[in-house]
Amino acid sequence: MKPVMQVFKSTATSCYRDKMFFTILFLFVAFSSFSQQKISGTITDKDNLPLPGVSVLEKNTTNAVTSDFDGKFEINTKGNNAILVFSYVGLKSKEVKSDGKKLKVVLEADVNELTEVVLIGYGSQKKGDVTSAIASVKSEDFVQGNVRDAAQLIQGKVAGLSVSAPSGDPTASSQIQLRGFSSISGGSDPLVLVDGVPGNLNTVAPEDIASIDVLKDGSATAIYGTRGTNGVIIITTKSGSYNSKPTIEYNGYSTVSTISRKMNFLDAGQLREKMAEGYKFIGANNEDFGANTDWLDEITRTALSQTHNLLFRGGNDDTNISASVNYKGAEGIFEKSDNTRLTGRVDVGHSMFDKRLKTNIGFIASEQIYNALGDGTSFNPYIYRQALIRNPTEPVKDANGKWYERDVYFYDNPVGYIEETMGENRARNTRFDFSMSYDFNKYFKLKGVYTRKGNSIMRGFYQTKNHVSTVKYGQDGFASRSAEDYRGNYGEFTLDYKQSFGKHNFTALGGYNYEDNVTEGFFATNRRFPTDAFTYNNIGSGQGLQLGEAGMGSYKNSNTLIAFFGRMTYSYDNKYLFMASIRHEGSSRFGEDNKWGNFPGVSAGWRVNNEEFLSDVKWVNNLKLRAGFGVTGINAGQNYQSLSGLTYGNYFLNDGKWIRELVPTRNANPDLKWEKKEELNFGLDFGFLDDRISGAIDYYSRRTKDALMDYSVPTPPYFYGTIAANAAEITNSGLEILLNVIPVKTENFSWTANLTFSTNKNRIVSLSNDKFQLTNDFFDTGYTGEPIQISTHRVQEGQPIGNFYGLKSVDITDDGIWIIEKPDGTRIPATEATTEDRQILGNGLPTSYYSINNTVRYKNWDMNVNLRGAMDYQILNFSRMFYENPTIAYNTLDSAYDKVYGKAVLNDVQRYVSYYVEDGDFLKIDNITIGFTLPKTSLKFIQALRIYAAGNNVATFTKYKGIDPEVNRQGLDPGNDDRDKYPSTRSFSLGLNITL
Repeated sequence: MKPVMQVFKSTATSCYRDKMFFTILFLFVAFSSFSQQKISGTITDKDNLPLPGVSVLEKNTTNAVTSDFDGKFEINTKGNNAILVFSYVGLKSKEVKSDGKKLKVVLEADVNELTEVVLIGYGSQKKGDVTSAIASVKSEDFVQGNVRDAAQLIQGKVAGLSVSAPSGDPTASSQIQLRGFSSISGGSDPLVLVDGVPGNLNTVAPEDIASIDVLKDGSATAIYGTRGTNGVIIITTKSGSYNSKPTIEYNGYSTVSTISRKMNFLDAGQLREKMAEGYKFIGANNEDFGANTDWLDEITRTALSQTHNLLFRGGNDDTNISASVNYKGAEGIFEKSDNTRLTGRVDVGHSMFDKRLKTNIGFIASEQIYNALGDGTSFNPYIYRQALIRNPTEPVKDANGKWYERDVYFYDNPVGYIEETMGENRARNTRFDFSMSYDFNKYFKLKGVYTRKGNSIMRGFYQTKNHVSTVKYGQDGFASRSAEDYRGNYGEFTLDYKQSFGKHNFTALGGYNYEDNVTEGFFATNRRFPTDAFTYNNIGSGQGLQLGEAGMGSYKNSNTLIAFFGRMTYSYDNKYLFMASIRHEGSSRFGEDNKWGNFPGVSAGWRVNNEEFLSDVKWVNNLKLRAGFGVTGINAGQNYQSLSGLTYGNYFLNDGKWIRELVPTRNANPDLKWEKKEELNFGLDFGFLDDRISGAIDYYSRRTKDALMDYSVPTPPYFYGTIAANAAEITNSGLEILLNVIPVKTENFSWTANLTFSTNKNRIVSLSNDKFQLTNDFFDTGYTGEPIQISTHRVQEGQPIGNFYGLKSVDITDDGIWIIEKPDGTRIPATEATTEDRQILGNGLPTSYYSINNTVRYKNWDMNVNLRGAMDYQILNFSRMFYENPTIAYNTLDSAYDKVYGKAVLNDVQRYVSYYVEDGDFLKIDNITIGFTLPKTSLKFIQALRIYAAGNNVATFTKYKGIDPEVNRQGLDPGNDDRDKYPSTRSFSLGLNITL
């Protein structure tokens, strides 16, 4: 037991220490309270929109807060006159010294484009670190006005990417071609990804897209394997974000469309003049029937269309959401030609466990409805042809009120054809997405994605008892009905790793990809109906089945893709960049011996401007050299193409019974595999004078090996006459230039110009190998149609794809017969020419494309002018070849009576000669948009309001005599301007953008 005195002394000492501790603590708190300062304020962007989620940091401390939904913040600083640092992704950081007053902070966009994030395969990368050929276009730079799909948003914006709309059909999609043709029998369309999942240009509405990234070279697309040969287009939709203020955005416009150009056919007055001049007409124009009918005017109209898009976005600290609904009602210039599409999209993101676990659920649904003037199609081009060739003196109806018809070969009343045709196509598309990612730490991230896709289409078509098919050909009503259903599953797992130490930065990606697709459908046709009342909705009531005039069929097919892939990137000191990727992919379409393929890619970059020897050169912002090599492929063209096939053919009588024969349709080829494209790319990125001048230059060289073709084989040993095999080889090379210039930039006025230029040269290296060979080193393709009936193009070893091949006309005889120059230079009348006298007449693929895009802003006004063109290619003008001839049995073009070569009026049969192969060079004013944004001070409840007017396909400058020099460039017969093609249109729109 301790002595009492000792205990007392100890207790007193303890009390003293406690008093001293609390005294010091009180003085510290008091001192701190006097030195602290409460600072508050609001944070907005340059458009005065509040910015939630901005980081507010007291400099040189860890004291920080974030702004709320309304951009407001409040922070207790640890000292007087504190300096606050405001930072937000995509905006310039800003330091502000407190003066004790309420702050109003405006953050500006980070104009350093090197810090922009662009999408690459299964991930993203800073633009400054990209070593491949990748282009990115944001929504503010999209083409505005009446655009049909996502591709038209970036028309003329990406060097090397050709986007055209040769058809005015409202249901048609844009034609896309990136860096030329890489396949003979495969398609040329790039792979389209919508939010990372395979889709198409119409998966989402154009108004709902935030950005589009284009992966152009092999090193960038190799990670997509058998689908990366034609490039990859990555579409990113507008989505919600965490800690963002709820907004409602409306974008709508109304459009008026007209035919861009009409061909000049004889009207009734001109036909009568020719008759008076002594011209003897045959067939349709053999007499004057007394009427004055503009047949084209009878079946066309001024088309009115409208588009409305509503987008809802917002989010708090844990959840974000975006939802949109889009309506597009588009009329075509032909009667009963239209397209209505309704699309809805919902996307919800949620985070947990300090934002380490993130989930996302998305749903897209759309319904498309359009009339069917053709069996299964929106428009029957035969109707257009009939309106052109019809005798303008004929009436639309006879004296009895019936459609006026005449017994002339392939000659029908186009108005009656439209009015007596009924049909509707209805397509429904759905897509469900689910993804989940988990950040284990700052180094590792695991992500899984699952998507379920489904498309269905129901078609109905009916021609009435008053239709010409009954009146002239005795069908007594015709109906068809068909349905198709598609469903697909898409799964993906990826593991990301990133690490930085010193001057070294390293990332790695590993992943697995699975995809299966199933398509099935049926069709039925019948005729001889008792009444028109049921149209195609009671197809069994027709009598065609009993008479052997009905048809039916069904089908089902599927395919599967499985892949393992990986990628790594490395950079040292922000100067030396490297990327490598590999994809190991298997396809059910490949032959038994070639189910799997490997697709590697590698690229490197050198940021020269970060070297010490350029440190004092202030006018150089960016100077980067790039080089890349990659191998991509094209999947075998059709399902089951590597397997033998049988089908049922004709019936034959055997032992008193009708039996249907079983006939071969396809040979097996266990060696069938992917087409392999090897691509080398060299690039230079540059930026000068604070990026007032910037851009990129790329040169590429492609070689496609094992290109797929059909080859003739002997029977036996084969049991079918052709086989699909990998034996051909193609090369492509070209140069691409992108130049961005800001000539003027002041507080109230700016002018930005964007220029692109690209070239492409292709060549067929070989069409055969040791095992499979053509009889010759060429084959002919393309077709003129009746009555000329000859091929238009030749694909030949050593020559480029797209060569026109026909008779070279050089003169005309006094009595109007073509004079042909043979390949050896001798001249003969066309009546003596043979197919052996044909030669190359030109090429249907442009060797170069260019565009000039200008944006001018003055205070609240803005104007965009986009120009685009193509050079050095030819077009076969089918309309002139068929209708610029006074000897035919139908109506003709006015120019049919002009002297050819200034010597004589043509008096020869319709022929495919070089006279109709024209230069197609053109320059288009693609789009003009003028907009006005209301000042913020005039709006109370509206964050932004913009009114604009836009014109699309405004003007075309060309020597080509057809409707439009932008004709079909797909397939092996590019440059054929078909006489029945749905004409291109010119449109003018008035639109409104509102953000609440």
